[in-house]
Amino acid sequence: MHLLFDLDGTLTDPFPGITRSIQHALASLEVVPPPAENLGWCIGPPLKKSFATLLGPEKEHLAEEALGKYRERFGTIGLFENAVYAGIVETLEALQQRGHVIRVATSKPTVFARRIVDHFGLNKYFHTVDGSELDGTRTEKIELIAYILEREAIRPEEAVMIGDREYDMRGASHNGVRGLGVLWGYGTREELQAAGAAACVAEPAELLGLVERR
Repeated sequence: MHLLFDLDGTLTDPFPGITRSIQHALASLEVVPPPAENLGWCIGPPLKKSFATLLGPEKEHLAEEALGKYRERFGTIGLFENAVYAGIVETLEALQQRGHVIRVATSKPTVFARRIVDHFGLNKYFHTVDGSELDGTRTEKIELIAYILEREAIRPEEAVMIGDREYDMRGASHNGVRGLGVLWGYGTREELQAAGAAACVAEPAELLGLVERR
């Protein structure tokens, strides 16, 4: 099977780096940022849309500028304010040993995703690491998954999307791919099931018994 793993909230917990970089961006635009604990919802969706919401109707036109300010900090500091979830390495090793082709499919820009994967020594597990472009291309999971399937000539029934948010599950469903939701990230069971998750898991090791099940 080709296993497509989301990055943020699925492989790693990026909360400190993302929330601090969002706060930096808003403060740079003289907008009082919310406390970090109120920014968890921004992990998963395309960030430009989240900035538009955070800025509000009067300043949403500054979303692109905010994204640039975010990247200034995230690209140098924030991407390393991150941690691999417990059990992920062991699960990736076991999946690899079983012959699965493992890939990263993230809305995060590819240039950042590859640095994070390399930084944590996870690159040896992944056949490919795919994300969005800095110009916003492929920030939507529907588009990204379709791109990977076409480029790699993967049939939908040969793939599984594994992620923690509704965007992962909707992207999978739209492309005829089975979606598995993980509950250690930033989405709820209700969110994932409503978006079409075939099953939800509470621990990484539970994926071993599910990825081959139809």
